[in-house]
Amino acid sequence: MTKKITRRKFIKTTTVAGSAAAVMPYSLFSNRVKTRVRLGFIGTGLRGQWMLWLAAKYPEVSIPAICDIDDVMIASALKILKDGGKPEPRVYKKNDEDYENMIKNENLDGVYVATPWKWHHPMSVAAMKAGINVGTEVPAALTVDECWDLVKTSERSGKFCMIMENVCYRRDVMAILNMVREGMFGELLHCQGGYQHDLRHVKFNDGVNPYGGGVEFGEKGFSEAKWRTQHSIERNGDLYPTHGLGPVSSMLDINRGNRMTHLSSFSTQARGLNKYIVDNGGSDHPNASINFKCGDIVTTTIKCANGQTIMLSHDTNNPRPYSLNFRVQGTKGLWQKDARSIYVEGVSKNEHRWDDESSYLKQYDHPLWKRFENKAEGSGHGGMDFFILRAFIEALKGTKPVLDVYDAASMSVISPLSEKSIRLGSTAVKVPDFTRGKWKSNQPIFGLDDYA
Repeated sequence: MTKKITRRKFIKTTTVAGSAAAVMPYSLFSNRVKTRVRLGFIGTGLRGQWMLWLAAKYPEVSIPAICDIDDVMIASALKILKDGGKPEPRVYKKNDEDYENMIKNENLDGVYVATPWKWHHPMSVAAMKAGINVGTEVPAALTVDECWDLVKTSERSGKFCMIMENVCYRRDVMAILNMVREGMFGELLHCQGGYQHDLRHVKFNDGVNPYGGGVEFGEKGFSEAKWRTQHSIERNGDLYPTHGLGPVSSMLDINRGNRMTHLSSFSTQARGLNKYIVDNGGSDHPNASINFKCGDIVTTTIKCANGQTIMLSHDTNNPRPYSLNFRVQGTKGLWQKDARSIYVEGVSKNEHRWDDESSYLKQYDHPLWKRFENKAEGSGHGGMDFFILRAFIEALKGTKPVLDVYDAASMSVISPLSEKSIRLGSTAVKVPDFTRGKWKSNQPIFGLDDYA
């Protein structure tokens, strides 16, 4: 059985440069100082409702206000809070900018942003400027300038912006993180991740149900189809990199002893969405003439300061089983998720033959999962949603956010940089150092304390 790894132990044994963490803008939150928190929700669509349902389970969390412009979604959110025994919140729904009134008028410790992607950055910035901490769904921003704006606003305001990347808490991912930190794979060389998920029934539907079929989107669509499909029309790049990048960032100590320096991206031709429209709506359907810009498969290769490479894939427009395409490879062995296999030199049963991952995942199960397994059950996405929300609530109480504004920026910036690389013929483009050199002395924190 693996011994529990603590941040103190890790800092003593790690080879990461530096002996003390650099001062972050939220360093005053180094100890828990609150027992109750006031949390507002901006966005009560399907994702927002799910996280609202989880937040309502915390007796120490009050939810005094919510904001949305969709009466149907608001009604569902109010029912969730009523069923959860929470008082009815004030509702801000006047227009797209009514969130500004909510953050100005309400006395909030934090806001949870679960809106269409284009709103994540302006809502997060407005909240921090108003003295409110932020948890934002992914991606946190859509342009390089927006990523810098998040960082600078957090630093100036002293408020944190936590990216709510739930896959960092996937049970197998955290077990592999344990193996990495125990040195089982040796020195890491290469990691892979991605978002490989058939989303055609999300991007198109009948305008009534989220997965009801049909070939409509925009104003005729439902939920994500109202806005997500438009990104594939206007942009060519990795539109959703954080699910694959977040977990391997922790393994590679990105922003905490390591950083990404440059990347190159490549895209295939765009075929899947047009084919779906023709197959389901006919060649004479108005949407069949749309020129989708985003290639069906986008591959991004990233170089790290410490020598490692990362490969990300984005593949959402064709028929395929779900996969995040994880691979973690070092000088002593590797893990490949899709094959559910691990090989560790000198440990595996047979030389040059895979072991089933199950025994390793059980042996190296993360202490957080052992502690909260029962509470995480049924909380969404295999329990990951419980952990990411818990980490956010603990940060609102006063701990350092384990996924901070620098993580939000470095994970999210992959999208605009991949677009730029593809636009320039897949040339290499530099990844900004949002920490401005602090990565050299910042110490790892994710998964190294009870709250992390």
